[in-house]
Amino acid sequence: MKDQLKQSIIDGNEGVATAMTSALVATGATPREILDEALLPGMDVVGQRMREGECFIPEVLLSARVMQACLDILRPLMAAGDEAGGGTVVIGTVEGDLHDIGKNLVGMLLQGAGFTVVNLGTGVSAADFVAAVKEHSPQIVGMSALLTTTLPHMSETIALLKDEGLRESVKVMVGGAPVTEAYAAEIGADGYGANAGMAVERAKELVGQ
Repeated sequence: MKDQLKQSIIDGNEGVATAMTSALVATGATPREILDEALLPGMDVVGQRMREGECFIPEVLLSARVMQACLDILRPLMAAGDEAGGGTVVIGTVEGDLHDIGKNLVGMLLQGAGFTVVNLGTGVSAADFVAAVKEHSPQIVGMSALLTTTLPHMSETIALLKDEGLRESVKVMVGGAPVTEAYAAEIGADGYGANAGMAVERAKELVGQ
C-alpha cells in the first residue's frame, strides 16, 4: 500500500492517495512511517522530475496539494514534532513585490519535504522578516522577488538581521526571476535556488539533511 500511496502522490491522484493513507492508518502504520516511506519519497520524485524538466509547475502543484490532503488526515494523529523533521522555514516576497506563485510553490514543496513553513505572504518588510525570526526561531529565512526594483530589500533584511544579532542563528535563502547565484553571494545570502525544486534541495543542505 505504501508503494501505491507513493505513486499516487507522483501521479497527483488525490482519491487514491487519501484512501491509501486512511487504509494505512487503519492497519496500524504510524504517521511518521507513512510520511517517511510513502509521502516524502513521492514528493522527492516529483521534485527530481521538476529539476530535470520532466514535469512542470501545474503537475508539481497538483502533487503538493495531494500531499497536503494526506497530511490533513495524518495531522490529528501526529505526536508533537512528528511532522517537522526538517525544521522551520520562514518565507515571504519582499516589500514592494506582490508576486507569490513561485514563493508559494517553494513553500508547498518544503512542506512536502518535511519542513514546517511559515508563509508571511507578499510585500514583507525587513522588519516583518526580523519579527518572524524572533517569533518562530526558524532555521532558514527565504526571500523571493520578481522585480529588479525590489531586490535591494533582500540586502536590507540581511543587514537588519545582523543589526538585531540574529544573522548567525539563521540561514538566508533568496530566489526569483531576477536573482542569480552571483547576486545571492554579493548580498551575503547562504543559498539560492534557480527553481522551486533546487530551492528545496538547497534548504535540505543548509540544515544538514
